[in-house]
Amino acid sequence: MRYLLTIICCLILVSGNAQALKKIFKFSTFYVGAAGNNSLADNNVYSVTNGLQTDVVQTPFDYGVTAGVRKIARFGYENRANQFYDGTEKSYSDAATVGKIKGFEFLSEVDWKRQQGKSFFNQDHFIRYVAKNWVVKAEYLEDNFADVKYFEGSQRLRINLGSKFSINAGAVQRISQPYGYDPLEQWVLPNGDIHYTALALEEGYSLDVNEGLFFSPDGDLVANSTEVWEAVAVPAMLDNYVSRKTSELPNQWVYSLVVGYDFYHYTDDFWLHSWANIMPYHLDLDEEYSYHRFNNNSQWIDFSGGLIFGKKFNKNLGGYLEGKYNRYWDRRWYDFSVGLNYVTI
Repeated sequence: MRYLLTIICCLILVSGNAQALKKIFKFSTFYVGAAGNNSLADNNVYSVTNGLQTDVVQTPFDYGVTAGVRKIARFGYENRANQFYDGTEKSYSDAATVGKIKGFEFLSEVDWKRQQGKSFFNQDHFIRYVAKNWVVKAEYLEDNFADVKYFEGSQRLRINLGSKFSINAGAVQRISQPYGYDPLEQWVLPNGDIHYTALALEEGYSLDVNEGLFFSPDGDLVANSTEVWEAVAVPAMLDNYVSRKTSELPNQWVYSLVVGYDFYHYTDDFWLHSWANIMPYHLDLDEEYSYHRFNNNSQWIDFSGGLIFGKKFNKNLGGYLEGKYNRYWDRRWYDFSVGLNYVTI
């Protein structure tokens, strides 16, 4: 966010007057929206330890709140049937390297969501400038549903091979947490098990061997049997340990080469939009927590791409396939949709 705000502030300062600022935000849309629905049905849990007892496990309702601003030209296949933009729309083309038009485009969006009782905060901010022979882009992405967060900047030369197809190559800079780092590796025994009791004691947990009781670092009872300790308390302890140890490490810079392509074709009854980016080489800075260390000191391939396909076979039948896929470090996240429409006339 700091990098993006700095870039935006620089653009505003360079503009120097209200007219230039107005031009930057011309045709942009500011939006805020909220939606909600019921979640999983209440679940009855029965117990016969002290006679028949029934507990009701309730899941709070799902909701989503979205706010943002966007200035991205729509492709021909993108139908704005809704009168208002509420942020819940899924636009796969936002991830494309090259937009529909040349010039300056941007997106800044934040989402607060609760799904099946779990809360998530997601955000995506990017600015992009597309010229005839070059492209620059800066993006900050935080997707806690996929557990990925990073800042990325890229500068690419672009070669147009006709009006529909272009290739690009350049450099990418990313900064993120040290993906690949496993704080539990030092606690793994030769047989593959983990010495969780020793780790728990080091973390401040205590146990009463005679009574079979287990206590948290604060002295609270967390388990009254070995079964509960191993099934409930230990997983929670391991999760907290991994989160804390990972957060203590500095963010890591990754400098990579990137090559990619963009293809866009559109007619009223057939459209195809695809793009891909491959990062086959990453500069080894000899950092202790670099992803090179967790990948046997060797190179790896990061990849992102998308496909949007639509075909109207006749007046009645049509089909579509849309999706995008990302693989960065040891993280993978993707979404897609596919379907058929048949209209009776």
